[in-house]
Amino acid sequence: MKKKKLKLKEFLIHPIVSFILMTLLVIVFSRILSLLQIQVSYNKINPITLDVESEILTVKNLLSYDGLKYIISHAVKNFVGFAPLGNLLVALIGISVVYATGFVDTFTKRVISKISSAKLTFIILFIATISSIINDIGYVLLIPLCAAIYLSNKKNPLLGIVTAFCGVAFGYGATIFVGSAEINLISDTTLAAKLIDPNFHVSLTSNLIIMIAVTFILSIIGTLIIEKIIAPKFFPKKFDNDTTTKEIDIESIIKESEQNKLEVETNEKKGLKKSIIVGIIFLLCFAYMLIPNLPFSGLLLDMNEKTYLKQVFGDNSYFQEGFTFMVSLMFVIIGIVYGVTAKTIKNSKELINKCMTYLNSVISVVILLFFAAMFISVFKETNIGSVIVGLFSKLINGASFSGIPLIILVMISIAICGLFVTTPAAKWTILAPVVVPLMMQSNISPQFSQFILRASDSMTKGITPLLAYFAIYIGYLNIYNNEKKVITVKKAISYLIPYCLIICISWILIIIGWYILGAPIGIGVNSTL
Repeated sequence: MKKKKLKLKEFLIHPIVSFILMTLLVIVFSRILSLLQIQVSYNKINPITLDVESEILTVKNLLSYDGLKYIISHAVKNFVGFAPLGNLLVALIGISVVYATGFVDTFTKRVISKISSAKLTFIILFIATISSIINDIGYVLLIPLCAAIYLSNKKNPLLGIVTAFCGVAFGYGATIFVGSAEINLISDTTLAAKLIDPNFHVSLTSNLIIMIAVTFILSIIGTLIIEKIIAPKFFPKKFDNDTTTKEIDIESIIKESEQNKLEVETNEKKGLKKSIIVGIIFLLCFAYMLIPNLPFSGLLLDMNEKTYLKQVFGDNSYFQEGFTFMVSLMFVIIGIVYGVTAKTIKNSKELINKCMTYLNSVISVVILLFFAAMFISVFKETNIGSVIVGLFSKLINGASFSGIPLIILVMISIAICGLFVTTPAAKWTILAPVVVPLMMQSNISPQFSQFILRASDSMTKGITPLLAYFAIYIGYLNIYNNEKKVITVKKAISYLIPYCLIICISWILIIIGWYILGAPIGIGVNSTL
């Protein structure tokens, strides 16, 4: 007799349910850790006296009267203040216009389709990597755009989403110019360095050379990973395009004569040409807003700051705060110019209806963001992540070795911490007073220590649901998922694992190689003292 094989039914949990369950688990876990009186002390530097002060972090119990009161009273507040929400909604306004008017389809057909797959992947990864110069803008712009471009190019949009997300998340530590990360990290690096040398100064360009080099290196490595390992898993499939733009294309194929088709192609060329010209003019105006001391210039600069870099990337920078809006506005203008010239829109009502057709598909992402915001805010309130970082700072502080073994220990420790605290500055506040002096005693410069943080932070940033923008990634995967089965959190992370592992190894080899060679990492700065 043939034995019947027992088949276990696959149980798939929707991402929304996953975030709810993870939130409940964190609440219960906070109760257990609080009862166990889990706490950690870490060193904090007084910026005025430069004295090292001890701070104690304890796990906060949210399964209590005050804890439950916090969850209930802050649910809406945390959602409204959730950074991905506002940035995504503003970005989608512009993206919906360029997509609904047909600009994306035409641009893809006449420009993108002529680019080879490997070159397109490299371009996306390169742009995604350098996008970290302006906080997290890459997630909200590139994920929706790449999905739309890949779909129009008859490629699997899921691959476009994965490519964009990998580029931003795992390349976050690199860029081609000084950005917001330096502004956020340098103060802690300088204070920690002064524990050894009171006169030590860390400049904003101290990591510039290595950042530029690594940007190209990671983009090349990432291209090989995507093309050789990940892309074969996302073989082309037939996707249902239910947007208004696609419906018009189908109707035109059926109803229009050959003469009308030629007219449409002529209008597309005119529309594309004029919209690109307008886009270039907009970019020139945008650049003019960043030039100080000229008539009507400097609109996006914080003139209260003394240095130009802080005027652009400081805490109150109008450039950073308004960048998403400016890009969205550019898309709106480009889309309208194309739609009017190519005659794909007749009036404002038709344009708005087409945009709403596109925007209706992303409502599920907004709902997912609510539960993601609750999960992340609850986790942060428990202090579990900060306590874990504090424990690793003690582990590093107790290390009895130096040089390459110390670098590897620090990188692995920060990478693990990155699973629980995704903001580099939050980790560095706790780790800098330990890591920087310890490495200075091993003849490793504070500037190199700072870049080690940036590299290590990028190693695991993309595979944790605690990353605020992870919800956008998984949300868009399910929007363009043509299978009946939902893409779960586990499945979404599994797409990223090959990229994560190879990039982790690459980051470690790059850091060690740079240290051995003693090559400059910035202007007048080396990896060693």
